[in-house]
Amino acid sequence: MGIRIIIVEDNITFLKQIEKLIKRDEKFELVGTATTGTDAVRLIVEKTPELVLLDLGLPDLQGTEVIKRVREKKINCNFLVLTVFEEEKSVLSAIRVGAAGYLLKGTPYKKIKEALLEIHSGGSVIQPNLARMLLNVFMEQEKLKSEIKPLSKREKEILNYIAKGLSNKEVAEVLGLSSTTVRTHLEHIYEKLNVTNRVEAVTEGIRQGLIDV
Repeated sequence: MGIRIIIVEDNITFLKQIEKLIKRDEKFELVGTATTGTDAVRLIVEKTPELVLLDLGLPDLQGTEVIKRVREKKINCNFLVLTVFEEEKSVLSAIRVGAAGYLLKGTPYKKIKEALLEIHSGGSVIQPNLARMLLNVFMEQEKLKSEIKPLSKREKEILNYIAKGLSNKEVAEVLGLSSTTVRTHLEHIYEKLNVTNRVEAVTEGIRQGLIDV
Protein backbone atom coordinates (compact mmCIF):
# COMPACT_ATOMS: atom_id res chain seq x y z
CA MET A 1 0.00 0.00 0.00
CA GLY A 2 1.25 3.47 -0.89
CA ILE A 3 1.14 6.69 1.12
CA ARG A 4 -2.49 7.80 1.43
CA ILE A 5 -3.02 11.12 -0.32
CA ILE A 6 -5.84 13.54 -1.14
CA ILE A 7 -5.70 16.21 -3.86
CA VAL A 8 -7.58 19.49 -3.34
CA GLU A 9 -7.73 21.58 -6.52
CA ASP A 10 -10.50 23.61 -8.19
CA ASN A 11 -8.86 23.73 -11.64
CA ILE A 12 -10.35 20.58 -13.16
CA THR A 13 -7.78 20.31 -15.95
CA PHE A 14 -4.87 20.53 -13.54
CA LEU A 15 -6.64 18.23 -11.08
CA LYS A 16 -7.03 15.52 -13.74
CA GLN A 17 -3.37 15.86 -14.75
CA ILE A 18 -1.97 15.47 -11.25
CA GLU A 19 -4.58 12.82 -10.36
CA LYS A 20 -3.46 10.70 -13.33
CA LEU A 21 0.20 10.95 -12.28
CA ILE A 22 -0.52 10.14 -8.63
CA LYS A 23 -2.62 7.10 -9.57
CA ARG A 24 0.23 5.73 -11.70
CA ASP A 25 2.76 6.15 -8.90
CA GLU A 26 3.22 3.11 -6.69
CA LYS A 27 4.48 5.31 -3.88
CA PHE A 28 1.02 6.79 -3.39
CA GLU A 29 -2.56 5.67 -2.88
CA LEU A 30 -5.06 8.32 -3.97
CA VAL A 31 -7.98 8.16 -1.53
CA GLY A 32 -9.94 11.15 -2.80
CA THR A 33 -10.10 14.53 -4.54
CA ALA A 34 -11.98 17.72 -3.75
CA THR A 35 -12.60 20.95 -5.65
CA THR A 36 -13.81 23.12 -2.74
CA GLY A 37 -12.50 23.84 0.73
CA THR A 38 -15.66 22.61 2.43
CA ASP A 39 -15.52 19.27 0.61
CA ALA A 40 -11.80 19.06 1.33
CA VAL A 41 -12.28 19.34 5.10
CA ARG A 42 -15.06 16.75 5.06
CA LEU A 43 -13.03 14.36 2.90
CA ILE A 44 -9.85 14.72 4.98
CA VAL A 45 -11.75 14.03 8.19
CA GLU A 46 -13.46 11.02 6.60
CA LYS A 47 -10.43 9.48 4.86
CA THR A 48 -7.63 10.61 7.25
CA PRO A 49 -4.90 10.74 4.58
CA GLU A 50 -1.20 11.01 5.37
CA LEU A 51 -0.62 13.73 2.79
CA VAL A 52 -2.76 16.47 1.25
CA LEU A 53 -1.77 18.29 -1.94
CA LEU A 54 -3.61 21.57 -1.45
CA ASP A 55 -4.42 24.56 -3.66
CA LEU A 56 -4.62 27.87 -1.77
CA GLY A 57 -7.06 29.61 -4.11
CA LEU A 58 -10.26 27.61 -3.63
CA PRO A 59 -13.69 29.05 -4.54
CA ASP A 60 -15.23 28.94 -1.05
CA LEU A 61 -12.49 28.66 1.57
CA GLN A 62 -8.87 29.67 1.27
CA GLY A 63 -6.42 26.79 1.60
CA THR A 64 -5.17 28.29 4.84
CA GLU A 65 -8.66 27.97 6.31
CA VAL A 66 -8.81 24.31 5.24
CA ILE A 67 -5.57 23.64 7.14
CA LYS A 68 -6.89 25.47 10.21
CA ARG A 69 -10.12 23.48 10.30
CA VAL A 70 -8.35 20.16 9.83
CA ARG A 71 -5.87 21.01 12.59
CA GLU A 72 -8.77 21.91 14.90
CA LYS A 73 -10.18 18.42 14.34
CA LYS A 74 -6.83 16.89 15.38
CA ILE A 75 -6.36 15.08 12.07
CA ASN A 76 -2.72 14.08 11.69
CA CYS A 77 -1.74 14.75 8.08
CA ASN A 78 0.83 16.85 6.24
CA PHE A 79 0.00 19.57 3.71
CA LEU A 80 1.96 20.46 0.60
CA VAL A 81 0.65 23.72 -0.83
CA LEU A 82 0.72 23.88 -4.62
CA THR A 83 -0.50 27.15 -6.09
CA VAL A 84 0.04 29.99 -8.53
CA PHE A 85 0.15 32.50 -5.70
CA GLU A 86 3.46 34.13 -4.87
CA GLU A 87 2.16 36.83 -2.51
CA GLU A 88 4.02 36.98 0.77
CA LYS A 89 0.85 36.88 2.87
CA SER A 90 -0.46 33.74 1.17
CA VAL A 91 2.79 31.85 1.63
CA LEU A 92 3.35 33.04 5.17
CA SER A 93 -0.23 32.31 6.24
CA ALA A 94 -0.07 28.76 4.86
CA ILE A 95 3.15 28.05 6.73
CA ARG A 96 1.90 29.66 9.93
CA VAL A 97 -1.17 27.44 10.10
CA GLY A 98 0.75 24.25 9.41
CA ALA A 99 1.71 23.71 5.77
CA ALA A 100 4.91 21.66 5.61
CA GLY A 101 5.86 22.73 2.12
CA TYR A 102 5.13 25.12 -0.71
CA LEU A 103 5.64 24.71 -4.46
CA LEU A 104 4.42 26.68 -7.43
CA LYS A 105 2.11 25.15 -10.01
CA GLY A 106 4.14 24.24 -13.04
CA THR A 107 6.69 22.44 -10.91
CA PRO A 108 7.58 19.12 -12.64
CA TYR A 109 5.88 16.06 -11.16
CA LYS A 110 9.27 14.60 -10.22
CA LYS A 111 9.84 17.59 -7.91
CA ILE A 112 6.32 17.37 -6.51
CA LYS A 113 6.85 13.68 -5.75
CA GLU A 114 10.18 14.42 -4.06
CA ALA A 115 8.51 17.14 -1.99
CA LEU A 116 5.66 14.85 -0.92
CA LEU A 117 8.08 12.12 0.14
CA GLU A 118 10.26 14.64 1.98
CA ILE A 119 7.26 15.97 3.89
CA HIS A 120 6.03 12.47 4.67
CA SER A 121 9.41 11.68 6.21
CA GLY A 122 9.15 14.69 8.50
CA GLY A 123 10.90 17.32 6.40
CA SER A 124 9.73 20.56 4.83
CA VAL A 125 9.95 22.00 1.32
CA ILE A 126 10.17 25.63 0.26
CA GLN A 127 11.39 26.80 -3.15
CA PRO A 128 14.59 28.90 -2.95
CA ASN A 129 13.03 32.11 -4.25
CA LEU A 130 10.18 31.73 -1.77
CA ALA A 131 12.60 30.95 1.06
CA ARG A 132 14.42 34.19 0.35
CA MET A 133 11.16 36.09 0.35
CA LEU A 134 10.05 34.48 3.63
CA LEU A 135 13.38 35.33 5.22
CA ASN A 136 12.84 38.98 4.33
CA VAL A 137 9.35 38.86 5.85
CA PHE A 138 10.59 37.24 9.07
CA MET A 139 13.43 39.77 9.32
CA GLU A 140 10.94 42.59 8.98
CA GLN A 141 8.77 41.02 11.65
CA GLU A 142 11.75 40.75 13.99
CA LYS A 143 12.44 44.43 13.40
CA LEU A 144 8.85 45.27 14.25
CA LYS A 145 8.99 43.10 17.37
CA SER A 146 12.02 45.01 18.60
CA GLU A 147 10.01 48.21 18.36
CA ILE A 148 6.96 46.87 20.21
CA LYS A 149 6.23 47.99 23.76
CA PRO A 150 6.75 45.38 26.50
CA LEU A 151 3.74 43.67 28.07
CA SER A 152 2.32 45.19 31.21
CA LYS A 153 2.21 43.19 34.45
CA ARG A 154 -1.50 42.47 33.90
CA GLU A 155 -0.94 41.39 30.30
CA LYS A 156 1.82 38.99 31.35
CA GLU A 157 -0.51 37.62 34.01
CA ILE A 158 -3.29 37.02 31.48
CA LEU A 159 -0.87 35.48 28.99
CA ASN A 160 0.30 32.98 31.61
CA TYR A 161 -3.27 31.97 32.40
CA ILE A 162 -3.99 31.56 28.67
CA ALA A 163 -0.91 29.34 28.43
CA LYS A 164 -2.44 27.12 31.12
CA GLY A 165 -5.48 26.60 28.93
CA LEU A 166 -7.96 28.93 30.64
CA SER A 167 -10.69 30.52 28.54
CA ASN A 168 -11.32 34.27 28.55
CA LYS A 169 -14.25 33.74 30.90
CA GLU A 170 -12.17 31.65 33.29
CA VAL A 171 -9.36 34.22 33.30
CA ALA A 172 -11.91 36.94 34.01
CA GLU A 173 -13.28 34.99 36.99
CA VAL A 174 -9.81 34.34 38.43
CA LEU A 175 -8.73 37.98 38.14
CA GLY A 176 -12.08 39.53 39.02
CA LEU A 177 -12.36 41.24 35.64
CA SER A 178 -15.04 41.31 32.96
CA SER A 179 -14.69 39.10 29.90
CA THR A 180 -14.64 42.27 27.79
CA THR A 181 -11.66 43.59 29.71
CA VAL A 182 -9.78 40.31 29.30
CA ARG A 183 -10.53 40.33 25.59
CA THR A 184 -9.20 43.90 25.32
CA HIS A 185 -6.02 42.90 27.14
CA LEU A 186 -5.63 39.97 24.76
CA GLU A 187 -5.94 42.27 21.75
CA HIS A 188 -3.16 44.42 23.19
CA ILE A 189 -1.04 41.30 23.80
CA TYR A 190 -1.53 40.16 20.18
CA GLU A 191 -0.55 43.60 18.92
CA LYS A 192 2.55 43.84 21.11
CA LEU A 193 3.75 40.32 20.30
CA ASN A 194 2.86 40.75 16.61
CA VAL A 195 0.69 37.60 16.57
CA THR A 196 -2.87 36.84 15.54
CA ASN A 197 -4.17 34.13 17.88
CA ARG A 198 -3.80 32.49 21.29
CA VAL A 199 -1.49 29.69 20.11
CA GLU A 200 0.91 32.14 18.48
CA ALA A 201 0.75 34.38 21.56
CA VAL A 202 1.69 31.52 23.87
CA THR A 203 4.45 30.34 21.52
CA GLU A 204 5.92 33.82 21.27
CA GLY A 205 5.49 34.32 25.01
CA ILE A 206 7.53 31.19 25.70
CA ARG A 207 10.17 32.30 23.19
CA GLN A 208 10.51 35.64 24.92
CA GLY A 209 10.52 34.13 28.41
CA LEU A 210 7.24 35.78 29.37
CA ILE A 211 5.56 32.54 30.40
CA ASP A 212 6.44 30.43 33.42
CA VAL A 213 7.09 26.90 32.13
